[in-house]
Amino acid sequence: MFAADKNGYKPTFIEDVCRWIYSSILTLLIPFAFLQLMLRSKTRNKDYNHRRFERFGFVATPAKSGGYLFHCVSVGEVVAASCLIKRIIEDEPEAQITITTTTPTGSARVRAIFGDKVHHFYLPYDLHMAMAGMLKRVKPKAVLITEVELWPNLIHACWKREIPVMVINARMTDRSARRYKKIGKLFNPMLEKLNHICAQGERDFKNYAWLGVPSNKLTLTNNIKFDQVASLSGEKQHFLGLEHSIKPILVAGSTHEPEETTILDAVQRLWTLCPSTRVVIVPRHPERFDVVAKILEKRGLSFVRSSQVSDVADDINIVLLDEMGKLNQAYSVATFAFVGGSIADRGGHNALEPAAFSIPIMMGPHTYNNPVICGYLQERGALSIVEDAQQIADKLSAWLSDPDNRSKAGKAGRDVLDENSGALETTLTCIKQYLQ
Repeated sequence: MFAADKNGYKPTFIEDVCRWIYSSILTLLIPFAFLQLMLRSKTRNKDYNHRRFERFGFVATPAKSGGYLFHCVSVGEVVAASCLIKRIIEDEPEAQITITTTTPTGSARVRAIFGDKVHHFYLPYDLHMAMAGMLKRVKPKAVLITEVELWPNLIHACWKREIPVMVINARMTDRSARRYKKIGKLFNPMLEKLNHICAQGERDFKNYAWLGVPSNKLTLTNNIKFDQVASLSGEKQHFLGLEHSIKPILVAGSTHEPEETTILDAVQRLWTLCPSTRVVIVPRHPERFDVVAKILEKRGLSFVRSSQVSDVADDINIVLLDEMGKLNQAYSVATFAFVGGSIADRGGHNALEPAAFSIPIMMGPHTYNNPVICGYLQERGALSIVEDAQQIADKLSAWLSDPDNRSKAGKAGRDVLDENSGALETTLTCIKQYLQ
């Protein structure tokens, strides 16, 4: 078994004090966290309400111990880790896989992808007793944190029990690196207890190195999302009968406020030139489904909700996708795509998903969550940056008037995807070096 202190690392007095202060603050917040869970029980997902005490460490014991524990915050992290989890299930069919999330949408995606093949619960709050109790029940041989969420007590509890902790597909933005540098007394000891960091891009690799991670604990694997999305066939899928439509279709995926109104402004301008253009709007969070429906109603626009129809009538040009887990089906029938969280300042969501279906992509200027991916796509002509409704309308009009250029941009996106796969194997190699 890997010994967490093989390199001679020992907690300093200052670290112990910082961790004590951190834990004390969290402990004081317990009554408020509990009160918030109870007050929000009427508006939260019902499944989350039934399982809310998992956030305090009351988690179910898996069928077997000694497996892998993956922490994936929400939908994006679950999807990104899915190809690695599937590969481990294939290579080690007897290994117990446990996946934790912190959001109901992430939980739903775990069930949609894996069903009952994995053990799942909500990650407890980062309290020492909650994390220790969770690890005592699960008894993992390795903990794999996807992308970015680092919790001091979780990592410390694993370190004390000599459980290797690795960050896979690790992200570290410039802004986050500067913030962590300012709290180095708490953050640096946590980095010391991590066994390995698999950086998803050059920016992330350099920022972790700048924060003090030694070269033997840091690997540039590139983004595992390339491998995850490359597994998609790129063929049209069944989606409300739109796979047979001859009308151009814009899919606006993973949108946030005010992106829906921006898209609608753009499409209404485009309709003066091409009234047959359809738009499928896919809000990022399910709690906004009704909000977006009210926006459409207020504008007096005819639309259907995907959950209420099996196909789309010919005279309907707006679809509100109000179901989780169907975004890729929508992208598969699209003529072009807009990826949300990019006009809204959320860093931009996964542009590789539409690229898998060889369609040209638009995003707003905020793409800092995946700068390497977006940079590659933009350099190859697959991704266009737009800032407002007029620029979106202009780009759509240009693609509609030049099908060859539109097809070229779509193919470039798929080429970027296929050419950059390989992070999966590199990540597996990093994991295996810490396991017997």
